[in-house]
Amino acid sequence: MLRKGSELVKGDREVLLDMDYGGAAHSTDGYGSLHNGSYIPPRCLSAADEDMDADDPIHAHCNTRSQQPGPQLGNYFRDGRTKIDFVLVWEVRSQRKRRGKGKSGEESSRSERKKAQLAKWRDKFVLNLEAAGLLMEKEETANEKKTVHFLKLSAPWDVLVYYAEELCVRAPLQAQTNLDLNTSARVLSRLCIPNVMMEAVPNRPLDYYTCAFRKSKMNRFLGCDDHESYFTNTQRHRVVYEILARTVYGKRKRAEVGVDRLVNEGVYAAAFPLHEGPFQLPRYETGPEELNQRQILYHYWARWWKWYKYQPLDHIREYFGEKIALYFAWLGFYTAWLLPAAVVGTLVFVSGVMSMGTNTPAKEICSGEAGYLMCPLCNTCQAWNMSEICTMAKLGYLFDHPGTVFFSVFMSFWAVTFLEYWKRKMATLAHHWDCMDFHEEEERPRPEFAAMAPSMERNPVTGVKEPYFSEKTRFTRMFTGSMVIIMMLCVVMIFLVTVVVCRGIISVMMFHTGSPVLRTEAGTIATISGSIVNLGLILLMGQVYTALAEQLTKWEMHRTQTQYDNAFIFKVFIFQFVNFYSSPFYVAFFKGRFVGYPTNYGTLFGMRNEDCGPGGCLIELAEQLFIIMVGKQLINNIQEFIIPKVKAWHQKRSLSKVLGSQASHEPRRWEEDYQLVECEGLFEEYLEMVLQFGFITIFVAAFPLAPLFALLNNWVEIRLDAHKFVCEYRRPVAERAQNIGVWFNILEALSHLSVIANAFLIAFTSDFLPRLLYQYKFDNDLNGYVNFTLAYAPLNYTENPMCRYKAYRDDNGNYTLFYWELLAVRLGFIIAFEHVVFFVLRAIDWIVPDVPESLQLKMKRERYLAKQALAENQEALLGGKGQEAATASQGTSSPASDASFGNLN
Repeated sequence: MLRKGSELVKGDREVLLDMDYGGAAHSTDGYGSLHNGSYIPPRCLSAADEDMDADDPIHAHCNTRSQQPGPQLGNYFRDGRTKIDFVLVWEVRSQRKRRGKGKSGEESSRSERKKAQLAKWRDKFVLNLEAAGLLMEKEETANEKKTVHFLKLSAPWDVLVYYAEELCVRAPLQAQTNLDLNTSARVLSRLCIPNVMMEAVPNRPLDYYTCAFRKSKMNRFLGCDDHESYFTNTQRHRVVYEILARTVYGKRKRAEVGVDRLVNEGVYAAAFPLHEGPFQLPRYETGPEELNQRQILYHYWARWWKWYKYQPLDHIREYFGEKIALYFAWLGFYTAWLLPAAVVGTLVFVSGVMSMGTNTPAKEICSGEAGYLMCPLCNTCQAWNMSEICTMAKLGYLFDHPGTVFFSVFMSFWAVTFLEYWKRKMATLAHHWDCMDFHEEEERPRPEFAAMAPSMERNPVTGVKEPYFSEKTRFTRMFTGSMVIIMMLCVVMIFLVTVVVCRGIISVMMFHTGSPVLRTEAGTIATISGSIVNLGLILLMGQVYTALAEQLTKWEMHRTQTQYDNAFIFKVFIFQFVNFYSSPFYVAFFKGRFVGYPTNYGTLFGMRNEDCGPGGCLIELAEQLFIIMVGKQLINNIQEFIIPKVKAWHQKRSLSKVLGSQASHEPRRWEEDYQLVECEGLFEEYLEMVLQFGFITIFVAAFPLAPLFALLNNWVEIRLDAHKFVCEYRRPVAERAQNIGVWFNILEALSHLSVIANAFLIAFTSDFLPRLLYQYKFDNDLNGYVNFTLAYAPLNYTENPMCRYKAYRDDNGNYTLFYWELLAVRLGFIIAFEHVVFFVLRAIDWIVPDVPESLQLKMKRERYLAKQALAENQEALLGGKGQEAATASQGTSSPASDASFGNLN
C-alpha cells in the first residue's frame, strides 16, 4: 500500500509546491485512505466525488459510528494498530434545521454558497493530504440538529522517515545516563541534607547523544528496527502538522494553504493531536510504570499537593514539546531563585519592625513636647499638630530604614545573577533536549497574511511564489500604529491624573468630616481608595488595549508568525509597562516634588498639588505596590481557575446535546478532547510573570515583602498552569525552541532599569541620605532632625504665620545651603551606585560562562560520535581506535549535510 521513497518525494513535491494542484494524485494508487476500518483507494474516492453530498462531499457513503460500532481501542484506528496522530473536526447543521431558520431567499442562497465553498475546500484538502501519504479514518456523531465529523489522521513509516530528514529531527546515536540537572539537589546531597523536593517519577525518557536524522544511514541509529515506537508521539504530531500546514486546498494566486487558515475560515472547527488517554488514575491498582504519560504528569506534577516537588521537566518536554517545557523550566527556576530574595526581604522587614523603637525622629514626633503646628494641607483646611501622625511616622520606618538600601543593592545583584545563571540553565536544557542549534526553518507566510496580501512575489530563498506586501506600506502602517499606541498611552496618563484628582477630593472630604481619626488618616484612606480605583482602571485598559494591539498587529501585515508575535509582544508590553508602572513611578519620583510653599503653592485644575503623606512617599509606594501587585495576582489566578472551566463546560454541553442519543456509549478519546478548551499559547503566562519581575526589582526598595508575595503566587501559578495544560486544554502541537525568545531581552532591560530606579528611589524618595548627611554634619543620634527638616511659613502668610512645613527653605521661601549640599550628595550617590553595581554585574557576566564547562565537553563528545557516523568507511576509520570506541559509535547516523558538524549538539 505504501509508495517507494522516490515516488513519495515526487508526490509530496507535486502537492506541496504546486499550489494549483487539484487532486490529480488520486488517479494513481497512492496511500489511499482508511474509513471506519475500510481501505478506500483514491480512485474510488474520485468516483464518489461525482455523487457526493453538499455537506460532506468526501465521505458521504462511509459507515458512521452509529451504523458500525467498533471496540474501544484508545488512540488507534479501528484496526487497533494504526496510531492516531491528529484529528480534524468539523460540524454540519442539518438541512431541515437550516431551512427552519426563516431566512430570506438571498441570505439562504448566500449561506448555501458559502457552505458549498467550505465543503469544496475540505474536499480538496483531504484529497491532497491523502496524496501526501497520510492514512485517514472518519467518525461521525449526529443528532437531528447537527453532525460532528472527526477525521483521524496517521502518518505511516515512510512518511515519517521522509519528513524526519526534511525537518532535521534529532535521532539517537548512543544512550547515556540521565543527568541530574537540579543544582539544589546536588548541593543538598553534598551537605547530606534530606531532600524532600526529590521524587522518583516513573518512565523518565532516556537521554541520548544525537545528530540530525538521515534516511540513507538509518541502520546506524538506535532502535531503527522498531517502526512503531522509534518516533515519539510528539515527533509524529510535528510531522503531521507540518504536512497539514503545507498542504493546499484552493488556488495558488490566493495562497490558500494550511490547516490554520482552514480553521480561521471555519472549514474546520478544530485541529489537534490527542492526549495519551485520560488523566484520572485508574480505579484498580496498577504499577506506576503502567500509567500513561498524561496520568504521570497529573499524578506527579499537576496535583496541588505536589507544590514542593521538583517539576518532571523531561516528561513535560516529552509530552508537550520544548517550547512549553522551557516555559515551565523558566518559571520553576525563577520561583526557586525567589526563595533567597524572599528570605532576605522578610528579614529586612522584620529588622525594621524590631528597630522601630530606636527611630529618634519618630520619638520626637510622638513625644509632642515641641508641639509643631503644621500648615493646613488644603485651602479650606485648618492647621494641625505634628504629633497626630505618630503612628504613620513609626510605620514609615518599616519601609525607610538602612536595611532597605542594602536590600535594593542585593536585589540589583540578584536580578542580573539570576539571568546569568538562567542562561547557563537554558543552554544545558537546550542541549539536553536537542535544541542547542535549533533555528526556525524558512517560515511560511501566516494564514492571515496569505489571505490579505495584495500580490504574489517569488521568495528569494525558496524560489516559490508567495504572498507579498510592500515594505514601504508596512512601515507606514507601523508608524500609524505607533501613533495609536502613543494616543493610548496618553489615555493612561489621563486616567492617572484622574486618580490623582480623586485622591485629592477624598482627602479634602476626610478633613471636612471633623472627625479626628479621619483627619489623621485622610492621606492613607485617599491613597488606598485611589489605588483600588487605579487597579480597576489598569485591568480594564489592559483588556481593551490587548484587543486593540492584536488588531493593529494584524493590520501591519507581518509575514511570518515570529515577526507577528514579536511585534504583538512589544506593543502589549510597552502599554502594560506604562499601564501598571505609571502610578508607582508617579508616587516614587514626582509626588511631593511640585507642592511649592505657603503663599506659592503649585496647583492642578485649581487644586493644590499632592504632597507625600505623614509617613513619607515610600510608605504610600508600598501601599500602591501591595494593592496593584497582589490584587492583580489574585484576580489573574481566579480568572485562570474559573474561565477554562466555564469554557470547557460550555463546549462539553454543546457536544453532549449531540451525544444525547448515544448517552449509553462511552465517549471516545477524540470526543473527550474536543470538549476541552483550545490552548491559547504562553503569551499571557509570560506577560504576567515578566510584569511581576518588574515589580519585585524596580520598586523593591519600597516594598521588601514583594519577593515573598511573588514566591507564594508562583507556587500557585505553577500548579494552575500545570493543571490547565494536563486536564483542561486540548493537547497543543509540540513546538521546538532553544530559549524563551524575546522575553529574555525584556527581562534584561527590566533588570538594568531596576538599578537606575532603585538608585533614584534611595536618593530622592527615601530619607536615608538626608539623615546620613545630618548625622555627619550635626548629630550622630539624629536629635533635632525633625525640627531641622521643617521650615517656617513666610511672614506674609497671614492665615497661620508661625506654621511649619517640610522643606529645606528659609523664612522667605528660598532654598537653604543644606538643600544644595544634599542635592550634590544625592547626585553623587546615584552616580556611585550605578557605576559600582554595573561594574559588579559586568564582572558577574564575565566570570559566569553562558555554557558550563561540563556541557562543552559533552558537546565535543557528541560531535566526535557524529563524525564517526558520517564516515563511509567506518571500519577503516575505527581500526586503530580499539574496541571501546567502535562500540560507542554503533548505531550512529549522519546529519543532514556534511557541513552541519558544527551544528550538532
